This record gives sequence, structure tokens and C-alpha cells, in this order.
Amino acid sequence: MAARSSPDGRAGLQEKGDLVKALSIVAPGGSWIASGLKTLEVRRWKPELHPDEDVLIVENKVFLRQDGDEDDAGRVVALARVAVVRPFMPEDMAAACASSFEDGWLSWELTHVRPVTSAIAVKAARGIYELAPPTDIRPRS
Repeated sequence: MAARSSPDGRAGLQEKGDLVKALSIVAPGGSWIASGLKTLEVRRWKPELHPDEDVLIVENKVFLRQDGDEDDAGRVVALARVAVVRPFMPEDMAAACASSFEDGWLSWELTHVRPVTSAIAVKAARGIYELAPPTDIRPRS
């Protein structure tokens, strides 16, 4: 999904009906990303995203631990880009809002964060997944 302005104010999403790439993050991590407090996401795997490709951040309240786990009560909180993926370092703890450090994890540097809002619940799933964005998504003021 390439970011671009749209006449209906959908925060850079493409035309209605298009699927977008999404990433679910357990609360309050998604809100921290939207607010700028959390600038790194830490995962064990590398996303298949280009540095100029947007991903919709979906916040949910359930840890999705097994392949196939989903939560239908997610909410969109931001659009962002993963600019760089690199090893997680102890000095990354604050930017990741992390409570512990472990070798072998990866830091995803989040850029171009644009907070958004929607009243419509969406699916949260494991990994990078495709999602039809809610029709009422708007930039958060």
C-alpha cells in the first residue's frame, strides 16, 4: 500500500475496498506508537515490507501466541513505516517501551507515524496480514 492523500481524508490509505498491510500490537503498545512514545517495535522476525511502505497499526487486548490466532476486537490507531530492521540492543529499551532485554530479537524502527481513529472494530492477527481498512478511518486530531 502506498501512502497518498485521498479526497475523503482517509489518512493516506488507497481507494476504498483495497486491502492494506496491517500489524497487530497488544495494548497499550499501539497507542504508544500513535502518540510517538514508542518508536521501536521488537519482534523475533523480519517483516516483508519496503521502507516506504505503510502498515496499519491495529491495537488489540489479546496476545496472539499461535499461528492462526485472531481477535475481532482490534482497533486501528496509526499508519506507520518500518524504515530499518536491526538487532535489538540494550540501549533500545526506552524507545521500545520494553521491560526486559533478550538477545536474538529485532528492533523495527518506526517512522512516518500518522495517528488515525475509527469506531469500527477490525481483525487483529499474527504477523503482517491484509485487512480491508474501516470505512470511517480518519486522521486523529
